[in-house]
Amino acid sequence: MNFTAKTVVIIAIGAALYGIGGLPMFGIPVFANTTLKPAMAILALFSVLFGPIVGFLVGFIGHWVTDLFAGWGVWLTWVLGSGIVGLVIGLYPSLTRNRLARGEFSNKDFITFVVLALVGNVFGYGCSAFLDTILYAEPFTKVFTQLTIIASANTVLIGIVGYFILKSVAKRNKQSSNLSEA
Repeated sequence: MNFTAKTVVIIAIGAALYGIGGLPMFGIPVFANTTLKPAMAILALFSVLFGPIVGFLVGFIGHWVTDLFAGWGVWLTWVLGSGIVGLVIGLYPSLTRNRLARGEFSNKDFITFVVLALVGNVFGYGCSAFLDTILYAEPFTKVFTQLTIIASANTVLIGIVGYFILKSVAKRNKQSSNLSEA
């Protein structure tokens, strides 16, 4: 990937928004050291609009920022998990043949988006949970419970918020393409 100045700025803005939006004051505690972060919608949006590499870096750097400012120390296993979530959701443009960029957002595209959110959360935070048990000797039942709660809650949150955001993006892109054709 060519890291232009624009790409670096997009990553920085996305990571800052996701990082600050992920702070506990903006989240909903759901389990031990586990917070439902509305900022997941920010990660999903940047991933969908700019692809898997940007998605990975926004998730990775943004989660690092959250951990730094939250005061509980940086949990690299979960930082990595957020990066993987962004990477997987970032596959959306390729899988939908960039229809969103042309102003198209069908029910099939929405289902693809939700499936990517679920797979990204299960695989990304599944890696986090697995690494926590190996590296930090965290109890398997605790990290599995964290994974189950956060993957399902994140998927629902990303699906609901993402639907409205992606509908708006498609509408804007459709209007922009109509203007350029005139």
